[in-house]
Amino acid sequence: MSYKDGFHVAVMGATGAVGQQIIKQLEKRNFPIRKLTLLSSARSAGKEVLFKNEVITVKEAVPESFEGVDIALFSAGGSISEKFAPEAVKRGAIVIDNTSAFRMNPEVPLVVPEVNEDALHGHNGIIANPNCSTIQMVAALQPIREAYGLNKVVVSTYQAVSGAGAAAINELNKQTNAIINKEEVEPAILPVSSLDKHYQIAFNVIPQIDKFTENGYTYEEMKMINETKKIMGMPELKVAATCVRLPVETGHSESVYIEIGTNKVNVSDIKHVLQNAPGVTLQDEPESQVYPMPAMAVGKDDVFVGRIRKDLDEETGFHMWIVSDNLLKGAALNTIQIAESLIKLGLVSSKVEA
Repeated sequence: MSYKDGFHVAVMGATGAVGQQIIKQLEKRNFPIRKLTLLSSARSAGKEVLFKNEVITVKEAVPESFEGVDIALFSAGGSISEKFAPEAVKRGAIVIDNTSAFRMNPEVPLVVPEVNEDALHGHNGIIANPNCSTIQMVAALQPIREAYGLNKVVVSTYQAVSGAGAAAINELNKQTNAIINKEEVEPAILPVSSLDKHYQIAFNVIPQIDKFTENGYTYEEMKMINETKKIMGMPELKVAATCVRLPVETGHSESVYIEIGTNKVNVSDIKHVLQNAPGVTLQDEPESQVYPMPAMAVGKDDVFVGRIRKDLDEETGFHMWIVSDNLLKGAALNTIQIAESLIKLGLVSSKVEA
């Protein structure tokens, strides 16, 4: 498709779960697109996608696919990003990458627009989209940090299977149906980075996402720890994480304990800060059983915060519950918001084709 005004946007991994959400968000938010190019592996090439009432055929990605592209949105796996992102940049595109390939590269901004939009000024062609669990947490913590400081974060995640891709969703559904119908459960294949063992996810909880590192934390947990420090520009911030997979299709939840840098702050103060925070919705009326839940967050853009309590022993300690749609704010939406910020800040230009 081609229009006179706007930008030439390419979506790499267009047929994947996040890629599909990116395309939906581009249309929903009326992103200024002059031309849309949809790319994938050879296996998925040839599929057709409807965008603004026009059918677009997905093409196999090759380096030349990025000729004339202004903004390239990547969500096709780390190895693909490492191979094609430099090729896109070489041809003048700005890459916004959803994988972990470039997140901890000191020359690559790791951005959540509500938190560190100014970091975009330092990009060299590639911008990294953070881990889904990290995004929703820092979006909720940033306004608190700005108001009262932040010294420590301890988070336990309750992550949906959609974070592991479409195959994981299908596995959850098949296993659930088999158990309900008292049928044999097929061997589990839930992707957790080529582990030796794959456990049943239906009616189960798996306290491991990704492989374990030498320090006993998983790579997923270390992502949250290191990415939080980088995004917030606080290398000395104390952060600990435990990441858990639940039999929920979409929507990540987090139990977060923080210690702020100011005394004599109460729950009402924290709520007041969050009520006025961009991209955050406060849902905290325990007397009426109002609090965030993943089933209610699906399809919604915001990060939802509730169950805010002051710690019973630590004067500066607070507990809260944070929920968000991991395919939206945790991936596709944040990607589009980064692109919108590039436009707002005047950091991307359109290569108008003859």
